[in-house]
Amino acid sequence: MGGADKIQERCTRTSSRLFTAGRASLLATLASLTVACGGPESAELESSAGLEPELAAQGQALSDDAALRGGSGASAPVGLALEVDNGEGVPLKVKAGQRFFVNQIDLRASISATEDEGVDGLRQNSDFLAVGWGGVRLADQEFVGLSNADGTYTRRRFYRDAAWMKATSLFTVEPVDAHGRLTGAPVLLNIGSDDTRRTERDDFFIRRMRAIQWTRDCRSLTDCTGARAYEEEALVELRNAYDHAKKQTLTFTSRTVGLRLRWSLRPFAPYFIPVTQVSKPAYSYGFGIDIKPLTAPREDGTYAPGSDVTFQMTLKDGQGKRLHAAGSLPTYNEVAPPGAPGNPAGIQYYQAFFNPTTTYYRRKHQERMMMTQLIGPAQDIQPIRSIVDLEAFLDDSQDVQTIATPARDGVYAQFMTFPPANKLFGGAFFPNDGRWDAPVSDTWTYHLPADAKPGTYLVTAKARRVYLGEDRPASRTIEIQVGTQTHTSAVLTTGPCNTCHSKGGDLGEVLHANDNRAACASCHAPLGFELEGPIFVRTHFIHSRSNRFDAPLEKCSSCHLKQETTQRTSKAACLSCHKSYPDSHVERFGPIESMYVGGGRESFQQCTGSCHKTHPGAGF
Repeated sequence: MGGADKIQERCTRTSSRLFTAGRASLLATLASLTVACGGPESAELESSAGLEPELAAQGQALSDDAALRGGSGASAPVGLALEVDNGEGVPLKVKAGQRFFVNQIDLRASISATEDEGVDGLRQNSDFLAVGWGGVRLADQEFVGLSNADGTYTRRRFYRDAAWMKATSLFTVEPVDAHGRLTGAPVLLNIGSDDTRRTERDDFFIRRMRAIQWTRDCRSLTDCTGARAYEEEALVELRNAYDHAKKQTLTFTSRTVGLRLRWSLRPFAPYFIPVTQVSKPAYSYGFGIDIKPLTAPREDGTYAPGSDVTFQMTLKDGQGKRLHAAGSLPTYNEVAPPGAPGNPAGIQYYQAFFNPTTTYYRRKHQERMMMTQLIGPAQDIQPIRSIVDLEAFLDDSQDVQTIATPARDGVYAQFMTFPPANKLFGGAFFPNDGRWDAPVSDTWTYHLPADAKPGTYLVTAKARRVYLGEDRPASRTIEIQVGTQTHTSAVLTTGPCNTCHSKGGDLGEVLHANDNRAACASCHAPLGFELEGPIFVRTHFIHSRSNRFDAPLEKCSSCHLKQETTQRTSKAACLSCHKSYPDSHVERFGPIESMYVGGGRESFQQCTGSCHKTHPGAGF
C-alpha cells in the first residue's frame, strides 16, 4: 500500500470513529481527524494538544465581543447558508455578534467538455477529482422542454452511486482569523451517505449528492448526435438542520474573517469562505409574510361569486419591519440577474434563468420563485392536471393565470408570480422590451367566477429571503368565505407526513415553509414547459429516488389513506415512481420519454378505469 493510500485509510478510520464517538470530545476528535489527514494546519494542531490551549487563549477575545451581542449573547441562533463553487467559497456578510448554526451547505464542481464522456472529466480534472468516483452510474435522463435561443435543446443526465456519494462523511466548520487561527469553537456535522437514512446521527434532513452532465446543443428533444457543448458538474446539497444539529453554534469574534470548511472525503484541501461582519444592519434576521384583502367583503363577511378581490402582500423581517415600501416591490433587474445590485433587504425573485434548477436533482431551493395562489372551495381541493401553456405566461393582457375551473378540474384556482409572468418570463424572451425594469406592485386581483361554489377559499403567498448569511423561505395562507359563512375544510387523501417530516424536517421549515398541504395544488399545476409541476408527481419522484423513505415504495398505504386514491392511473401517476413498464404498455401507450411523467401532455390523462384496481404490496 502506497503512502497516499495509507493516509486515506487512516482518514477513513478516523472518520468512522467520529461517527460512533458522539460529540462529547468534539475538539479532540476534530484535531485527530485533521492530524490524521494532513493539511497545512496539522503540525500546529498536533502541538496544541487537541486545540484546547488555542481556544483557551482566545477567551479574552470572545469576552470582548459580548458587547456586540447585547451583553449576554443570548439571542437565538440563526441558520447559516454556506456555498463553495469550484473550490472558491462564496463570501458571506453576517451580523456581528450573532450566533449561528449551519443550516445549509452547497458545494459545486464543474468542467466544460467537447466530447460525451459522461462525468469522467470530473474524476480527472475538477475540484472533486480525488473524492472517489468508483461505481458511478447513469440513473436518470430528462430534456429541458423549452428550446435554447439558437433552436437547440438541452439534455440533462443524472449520475449516482459514486463512492463519494455513498460513503459516510463529515464536515467541520471553523471560524478563523486572518492567520488561519481559530477564533471560536468549530462545529462537526455528520452527513452520512446519500442513500441511507440515519436520523439519530444525520445532521441534515435533506442530503443529496450527485453528478450531472448537461448537453446544451442537442438537435431535438430526442437527438444529441453531433453535440459539442457539454458541462459536467458534481453537487453536494445539505439543507434543513435537525433540531439536535442546531444546538451546535458558531460565534464570531471581532477577529473572525472567514470560515474554514473541511470535508472528510477531501481532507488535504479545506475550503475558505470569507466573512464580513456588519455591526448595525438595517434589518433583522427572520422572514414573514402578511396578506390582507383590500376589497371589503359584504356585510355578512363573505364575497359574492363573480366579484373581484384585491389583495396586498407585505414582506417583513423577524421583528416585523417592512422589507419594502407599501405599494411596491423591487424590479426584477434590481434583484436577480448576474451583476444586479441585489435587494438590500434580501428579497428574492425567480433565479432559474441563470441558475437552472431540477426537481430533486438540482438546487430547487435556489429557484426562489415568489408567487401567490387562490384555490377553492376547500372541500373540493384536488390535484390539477390541466396544462398551463407558455402563451398564457406571456399574455400581456393578464397578470393572473386561471389554472383550474370547476367544470374542467373540479376546483377553481388562479395564481400570479412576482413580477407577473408576462414581465418575468417575457423579459427572458424579449430582453429589449424593458420588462425586467417594469415596476412591481405588492397588490394583485383575483376574480371569483360567477358560478363559484360556496365555501372557504385559500389565498397563499410564498417567497424566499437571503439576508446576511440566512437563506430562508416563508409562506402565508389566509381564508376568505365565498357565497357562504359556513367554513369548509379540505379533505386530504394522503398523510401523515410528520412521520418523517419532523425534528427540523417539518413541512413548516422545508420547501416553501408551508405546512398547509391544501394550499399547494394551484401553484403546482403542470406547465407546458415543466410538466412535472403537480405535487403528486414531485412527491412520487422525490420519495422514490431519495432511497431514504422508510417504508417499501410499493406500500401505497404508507401515504395514501384510502385505496381508491391510488386507482386513477396515468403515466404521470405511475411513471413518476416506476422507471419501466411492460412491452405491452409500450405498444399501447408509447415508450417512456420522461423520468417525471412518463411521456408528454398525454401523461395526465387517465389510462384506463378497468385495470390497476390494486397495487401489489399496497398494504390496503
